[in-house]
Amino acid sequence: IFSFSRPKIMENKIYLFDTTLRDGQQTTGVNFTVSDKMIIANALDELGVDYVEGGWPGANPTDDEFFNRDIKFNNSSFTAFGMTRRPSKSAANDPGLNTLINSKATSVCLVGKSSLFQVTEALSIDKNENLLMISESIKEITKKNKEAIFDAEHFFDGFKYNEKYSIECLMAAYESGARWIVLCDTNGGTLPNEIFEIVSKVTKEIPGKNIGIHAHNDTENAVANSLAAINAGAKQIQGTINGLGERCGNANLISLIPTLVLKTDYKTNINKDKLSDITKLSRLVDEILNAPSKKQSPYVGEYAFSHKGGLHASAVEKNPETYEHINPAIVGNSRNVIISDQAGKSNLITQLNKMSINLSDDKINNILRIIKEKESEGFSYDTALASFEVLVRKEIGEIVDFYTLQKFRVTDERRWNAKGQLITESEATINVHVADEERMTVGVGNGPVNAIDSALRKALISFYPTLKNLKLTDFKVMILSSDKGTGAVTRVLIESTDDSNRHWTTIGVSPNIIDASYNAIYDSITYKLFHDLKS
Repeated sequence: IFSFSRPKIMENKIYLFDTTLRDGQQTTGVNFTVSDKMIIANALDELGVDYVEGGWPGANPTDDEFFNRDIKFNNSSFTAFGMTRRPSKSAANDPGLNTLINSKATSVCLVGKSSLFQVTEALSIDKNENLLMISESIKEITKKNKEAIFDAEHFFDGFKYNEKYSIECLMAAYESGARWIVLCDTNGGTLPNEIFEIVSKVTKEIPGKNIGIHAHNDTENAVANSLAAINAGAKQIQGTINGLGERCGNANLISLIPTLVLKTDYKTNINKDKLSDITKLSRLVDEILNAPSKKQSPYVGEYAFSHKGGLHASAVEKNPETYEHINPAIVGNSRNVIISDQAGKSNLITQLNKMSINLSDDKINNILRIIKEKESEGFSYDTALASFEVLVRKEIGEIVDFYTLQKFRVTDERRWNAKGQLITESEATINVHVADEERMTVGVGNGPVNAIDSALRKALISFYPTLKNLKLTDFKVMILSSDKGTGAVTRVLIESTDDSNRHWTTIGVSPNIIDASYNAIYDSITYKLFHDLKS
């Protein structure tokens, strides 16, 4: 069941609105699964972002399923995105608008045209009809006790084209009860000085506590434009994790959040203590997208606090503030990307507490040593917490092997079938030792990983019947040492679920992709069986 609270209004507070799950998904090559969305949404809520825009319910099956998932927010207001009622439709009878209102979200963000040129040329409707579309849609939302947010699309270009009409669009939303009027630099072409000037004019018509900014990064100014807008009186910033978004992306919240907290007098819902999660969040999204993190990203990049030998390195050793604008530990990063034992131990203890595990310092240090050895081999447990849990519980003796693999063999055959179709089939043979018995089984699949999974289940299902409802829902491969060509080390991430609504991710690393895949499957099975026995 969804559980949300609306952000409290504070005079000097900047409200953060994350649109990664919608705007971020418009990035070329990005396609979040429902599981991806759940992981990111929970991480944003834990950080303390005020609004999490989940997507557009009714627009596609992924967003529909996500909005129907069981999820609880403690800090964030869950927001549905959509558009105003259609021309010639009443707000009460518009199916798209009603889908938003009837969703589990507590806030609804509507996009509507605020440029006279766009209204007459793109929509080809009367300018007064557009104003009615805005006002009637906002009223319909507030009538159903939902918080209404209006995204004024093409606002800055529209303001330059016809200032009077663009303001009329904003007033139509504001006077109809919209909590937020968000000024959108839709094509990303407005510069910071223009943003400041125009937002300053808008705040003479509408209070700044009701104004937001939505900046695109087409001139590499999205972060600067967002800061210019709040300096002109706006109180909400919309953006995405790592600046994801169509074309050149959106305002990067990973840069904006620490800048607001550390370098301005504005208040946010994210206190300084939570900033240490920023680097982790940035890399979490990269892991989900199977993309390498940008090494020179401000605050969170591997090179953000890296110093090459010479005068800089020498000076940093004595006076770090000489070449570092903040202490890297504040944002969860480190100098020269060398994670200190203390920082590593703190992260480990946090995860152990979540698993209700209390250990002595000696055992914690030993586990920390093992994890660092694994990370040097290419493992990354940020997104594969199930593998992390299996590793820890095995190390402290809480998990014993449910079976022992003797050997496996996988073959692929590419051939023409009886219908004259060219097909490729995989076959896996597995030998395991389970419950004092030897089992050999054969499985076939549409790929080697599927074939191994099939054969393994056949061998184990009679001993562990709950494996019938284990599903492998996603499979991702990342090359870790591309300089080695086809001999590169590969990292495999496997997402799993079962009929108890548990979702977990496991990892395998090996120069052999099949071996890495098997290791991730092994951890997934082990994690499930352990929790099945506990419940």
